[in-house]
Amino acid sequence: MVDFPWKERYDLDDFRRVIAILRHPGGCPWDQAQDHHSIRRNFIEEVYEACEAIDTEDPVLLREELGDVLMQVLFHASMEEDAGRFTVDDVADTAVKKLIFRHPHVFGQRSVSGVGQVLENWDELKREEKGQRTETDTLNAVARSLPALWRAEKVQKKAARAGFAWPEIAGALDKLDEEARELREAVSGGGDSVEELGDLLFAAVNAARYLDADPEEALHRATEKFIARFGLMEALAAADGSGLRALSTRELAAYWQRAKEMEKETAHP
Repeated sequence: MVDFPWKERYDLDDFRRVIAILRHPGGCPWDQAQDHHSIRRNFIEEVYEACEAIDTEDPVLLREELGDVLMQVLFHASMEEDAGRFTVDDVADTAVKKLIFRHPHVFGQRSVSGVGQVLENWDELKREEKGQRTETDTLNAVARSLPALWRAEKVQKKAARAGFAWPEIAGALDKLDEEARELREAVSGGGDSVEELGDLLFAAVNAARYLDADPEEALHRATEKFIARFGLMEALAAADGSGLRALSTRELAAYWQRAKEMEKETAHP
């Protein structure tokens, strides 16, 4: 049994020590068996759970979930420390130096007129820091591990800063219509429908950018609306003594329309 003291309150050093204990002989066999790749998904899930706490404005849950995110950071850093490549203090050193470099209006002599200029300077300094010499370099630097909608949005924003954008949303909507037609043609004519579907989604993300809308959030809202309407449709069918799987496509469409109309009545009594 590991000798670890009970305290009324632990700090970050205690957290680091617990992670080290778990990962080394005498600790936990599961923790000792992990590597960066085996817990990669855990990292992503913990970040999303912290985001859920933010969305629900639950500070107690947020404190817990931030602890889980921090645990992942310490876990990965502990593995690198064992490998002799870097420690969590090296992580902190890199992060602090980056923040100082990217905030010359705070730690240096540069002046800014507002938030907009802060963001412009941030992009400029990031390009300098990363050695990005061309606009294409900035697009390639967007992480491929991002959710596809967010990655598309970031790529499009960077392209727009280089001047590659329509002056108003009408151009983006026309492109959306064009991609929808091309998808129909690919499906009916045996073309590459998956590629055309990707183009359609990419065009939809671009339209979201002109609306200043988060495409991930827009899709989440659409999904929640679908679930609610689906549940209402199922309830309507059940009230008539029918199960959804026994209904024809036409009957399902009719129930869907009834559910949609009931939603509108509820929203606008």
